[in-house]
Amino acid sequence: MIRFGTSGWRAVLGEEFTFPNARRVVTAIARAMRVSGDAPAAVVLASDTRFLNERFVDEAARVLVREGVRPLRADRDVPTPVVAFTIRRLGAAGGINFTASHNPPEYNGIKFSTADGAPALPDVTARIEAEIAKTTDADAASAPEAKHDAIDPRGPYLERLATFVDTAVLRKSKLRVAVDPRFGTSRGYLDVFLRDAGVDVAVINGHRDPYFGGLSPQCDEKNLAALSKLVVSEKRRIGLATDGDADRFGILDADGTYVDPNHCLMLLADLLLGRRRKGDARGIARSVATTHGLDAVAKAYGASVFTTPVGFKYIGELLLADKITLGGEESAGFTMAGHVPEKDGLLAGLLLAERVAATGETLSDLLAALFKRVGSFYPKRADARLDPALAASIKKRLAENPATLAGLKVQSIDRTDGQKLELGDGRWILFRASGTEPVVRIYAESSDKGETDRLLKAAKEYVLRG
Repeated sequence: MIRFGTSGWRAVLGEEFTFPNARRVVTAIARAMRVSGDAPAAVVLASDTRFLNERFVDEAARVLVREGVRPLRADRDVPTPVVAFTIRRLGAAGGINFTASHNPPEYNGIKFSTADGAPALPDVTARIEAEIAKTTDADAASAPEAKHDAIDPRGPYLERLATFVDTAVLRKSKLRVAVDPRFGTSRGYLDVFLRDAGVDVAVINGHRDPYFGGLSPQCDEKNLAALSKLVVSEKRRIGLATDGDADRFGILDADGTYVDPNHCLMLLADLLLGRRRKGDARGIARSVATTHGLDAVAKAYGASVFTTPVGFKYIGELLLADKITLGGEESAGFTMAGHVPEKDGLLAGLLLAERVAATGETLSDLLAALFKRVGSFYPKRADARLDPALAASIKKRLAENPATLAGLKVQSIDRTDGQKLELGDGRWILFRASGTEPVVRIYAESSDKGETDRLLKAAKEYVLRG
């Protein structure tokens, strides 16, 4: 069975992710669109830099034509936020993107976005899954050669970024930036925007490599060691990275230190809420797993906070309803009002670079000043891998209502997504069972690094006890 997760269908190349299965999924998407009442006149068709993606896009274009849909095929690999922007700009009925985002190189995936540029919500993906189940061997066979329209989405997208980022500030500051596209789709986007704004840019991993340099396309601390060395050796003021499809960001300070995505979101919230016009009642959105530091920043500006399940599509809904100034997830997801209902790692990095340029401060200085105003927040995450017996019983465990944990009284329990224990004084622990592997994701936060570590250790012991 092919199932869609929080961001589409992903599977291992050559095992489940095969050409016949990809054709089944594309067929089902086209048919589900018709069932839903959307006239699938045109669909943006794109991919990231993964192995064989040109061929997968070729096959998808043929299937779409066979199903009566006009494919608008991107001329090269494309960042996921650019796909979302292009759907909206061209008035397309949706977008099909071959990407496995930050997953390892042996994976590929198909992500479907609806006409508003947002990731498909569960009711849409349920229709797609139902259509997949109806597909035949003929649907999985290669379709005849077909013509398609080629599009170059880069120029219009970069122009849109310039409406959010103050390029005059960047130009005046003579900022020096290091960039790591992680061999992915942001090359030729992030570096070009910065250079056009007069920024001195040094780039590493700026060519396509389906194997991502033998590492991972993720832009987390472990994978940014080379970028850190470059920032320090060349005395760059900030390091910017994106994952393979550029929907996530990775940020380094001037000393090469990795800046927690939660803290980046706090800085972005402080920047954007500070720019709100008088009378703007829009709030901010965060997932249940994201720092409560965003709540503190929102409170300082008199803004409301929307809490969502994990999955950026829920934040996208609030953006489309014009209820938020920005939305963020702890897994380095960010968007803002007036932009797309999708994560955009390029925009997040550029706004932080602008902030450094405008203030002359390092990110650590800016964060310290923010902590002084709203309080300190130190979130952390760990994964607990379960043995078969625990994996079978974990749902029951997480349905319990513990009175205490880590020696602290449980003040309340939030089940928005998983089990979140509020422990008072800004302390909390969240457990979320993975739907695809025997793992429980554990999140903790407090105002002190040491206490966060203690909470995380106690939470892991709680999950793994017999």
